[in-house]
Amino acid sequence: MRTVIKGLGHYVPENVVTNHDLAKLMDTNDEWIRERTGIVERRHVGRDGDEPTSVLGFKAAQKAIENAGIDKNEIDFIIFATLSPDLYFPGCGVQLQEYLGIDTVGALDIRNQCSGFIYALSTAHAYVQSGMYKNILVVGAENHSFGLDMTTRGRGVSVIFGDGAGAAIVGASDDESRGILSCNMHSEGKYAEELTMQFPGTKYGWADNLLDEDFKIEIEKIYPHMNGNFVFKHAVTRFPEAIQEAFEDAGESVENLKMLIPHQANLRISQFIQKRMNLSDDQVFNNIQKYGNTTAGSIPIALSEAAEQGKIQKGDLVCLAAFGSGFTWGSVLLRF
Repeated sequence: MRTVIKGLGHYVPENVVTNHDLAKLMDTNDEWIRERTGIVERRHVGRDGDEPTSVLGFKAAQKAIENAGIDKNEIDFIIFATLSPDLYFPGCGVQLQEYLGIDTVGALDIRNQCSGFIYALSTAHAYVQSGMYKNILVVGAENHSFGLDMTTRGRGVSVIFGDGAGAAIVGASDDESRGILSCNMHSEGKYAEELTMQFPGTKYGWADNLLDEDFKIEIEKIYPHMNGNFVFKHAVTRFPEAIQEAFEDAGESVENLKMLIPHQANLRISQFIQKRMNLSDDQVFNNIQKYGNTTAGSIPIALSEAAEQGKIQKGDLVCLAAFGSGFTWGSVLLRF
């Protein structure tokens, strides 16, 4: 049996936040953001929005189920990737199960940030190949806007991220012209705090300290921190490595690649990879310009859009690749 993607769906909030909108909140401008990231606009739920991460994932999942042409009750497992869960615990997977109103299927949450969907899809592939599950709902979703520092102090991070979700129905098929060909996952934990959000967490004992009325948390601890140049240098190395590994493991040639869908971290990173691999513009799908970096939602949103726009067809050789916080990275090569 092959592991195939049976259906895709994505959802982004209606609220569009342009670079010009951000310039009203912090010392930045459209030219500065475009030059460094390639981003023109992004979608934000916002602090007062009514779409937590689980709801974003639910709306994407509904579309994926419809696209797959299956009944929701045919789903026998859920994998939900996010760094921005509704609650500290439990995770979003069980909430999604409840929203969908399906039976007591298992729900697994994955915390691998920008690589979350790669890890989730690889895990789903292993479950399908083992014969344990037949139809797995895989979701990558993020609501970043609830916790970004929307001031000049936080502009290096806050201008990058957007909200949104993508979903895929992953299952078994006897169609030998399609399916996942290879997966790889890697990590390098010594760089964990080069891209991190430390609060809430147990490392610094904040749970007790918060009860002390005199305790003050350092402002940089409660917002995402990124060593941008350091992350960029590692990303442009690890991305090509993971992609090359996927092709070697599958015994495929890069010359046969129809579409590379990289994690939408930074348009400059995607362009660097494209140039290094000698790929044409038609072989790399980018949508960071209008959505920003949606972390775990990035690849499934892009994959769903690419399929919706007819840029990938059944049987096309497609490579998905990601690098992010952890550091974690990996890729999936498949015949779509």
